[in-house]
Amino acid sequence: MTGSKEPATRHRDLRTGTPYWLRRGDARVSTAPLTKNLVVDVAVVGAGVTGAMVVDALLCAGKNVAVLDRRGPGKGSTSASTALLQFEIDQPLILLGEKIGRERATRAYWRSAAAVDFLQGRIADLGLRCGFRQRQSVFLPGNLMNVSDLKLEAKARMKVGLRSRFIEHDELYALTGIHKPGAVLSGGSGELDPSALVAGIWRSALSRGAIIYAPAEVTEIDPGRSYVTLRTADGHTVRAKHVVFATGYELVKLIKKHHHKIISTWAMATRPQVDRLWTSRCLIWEAADPYLYLRTTLDGRVIAGGEDEEFSDAERRDALTSKKINAIRLKLKRLMPEIETQPEFTWAGCFGETPTGLPSIGCIPGAANCFAVLGYGGNGITFSVIAAQMIQRAILGLRDPDQDLFAL
Repeated sequence: MTGSKEPATRHRDLRTGTPYWLRRGDARVSTAPLTKNLVVDVAVVGAGVTGAMVVDALLCAGKNVAVLDRRGPGKGSTSASTALLQFEIDQPLILLGEKIGRERATRAYWRSAAAVDFLQGRIADLGLRCGFRQRQSVFLPGNLMNVSDLKLEAKARMKVGLRSRFIEHDELYALTGIHKPGAVLSGGSGELDPSALVAGIWRSALSRGAIIYAPAEVTEIDPGRSYVTLRTADGHTVRAKHVVFATGYELVKLIKKHHHKIISTWAMATRPQVDRLWTSRCLIWEAADPYLYLRTTLDGRVIAGGEDEEFSDAERRDALTSKKINAIRLKLKRLMPEIETQPEFTWAGCFGETPTGLPSIGCIPGAANCFAVLGYGGNGITFSVIAAQMIQRAILGLRDPDQDLFAL
């Protein structure tokens, strides 16, 4: 049991600046104050992208769900995402295979690819207007993997049926306008507006009976054999058969050991410049540290990000913003000289990093009926889909075939 007046999850200033997705302000999603004690099937703590995906899956399973969030829907890390939806994990397939074995690495990649496809289908099912577009992705050589390494990576992916192949300079230039000797081209990726996605899922969930209580700060967690009891800062309790902590990078204190660290990342969006964009509009990222990643928006902007480093505190992160954005602009100009790099929006945010690039999803050791999702990095939205599927099955008493890959 955790019991005190202190928050049950760690507080962090998750983002700063003005993400492009919030140029018209926060998306409106109805919330309610918690004014009474509750008894529900499942309580979900966190109303960001992971919480939204989990609640959608639990409602499909017929569960009665209450959501608690200290800020409100999508007001944490969600809007800091640049929303490159790739099946490719932060760790390339051949490197991941060296760490966890080829069979397990292949399953992780295939599960990620299936998650992108599932998300596209769910967006269509719910009729969400979140700017989803199918895209190819281009993986460029860098200081971590050279052209020869990328040829091996493409071959390894093709061998297990993933939609990747190596392309030479001319095809790369035709797609992107980039002068590099080659790259890995992959299908099955996408892009969207993460704030619109999350707002749309929550509106659907509310119409199906979910309630979001915000602001609501959980201060005590008491796991029991049949129920988990949560107590909030205002003295109300929520008793649930299961509790899911979808608190992102504000870790639940029940988890004493974890193998990931919090990273700061920076991003910018240019002014609209449709006539200067690469013809394919594909997603672009580098096998480099620190790396650069690029995408376009529906109104013709370039979103560029990267320059990651370990998070120490929000003040230091914010003080570095000007330096980091300038470094991103310089890299973008070197890679694509025709792009106008003056930013119209700049922001910084947090994400998690693990040795394998895989998230941790599942039951919290020593806390019966409590689940958590943490450690997801550059594939946050994709991993949220996987988390929703795995937690739905666990609560229904079903075994997920990949639970060994992601166990806490």
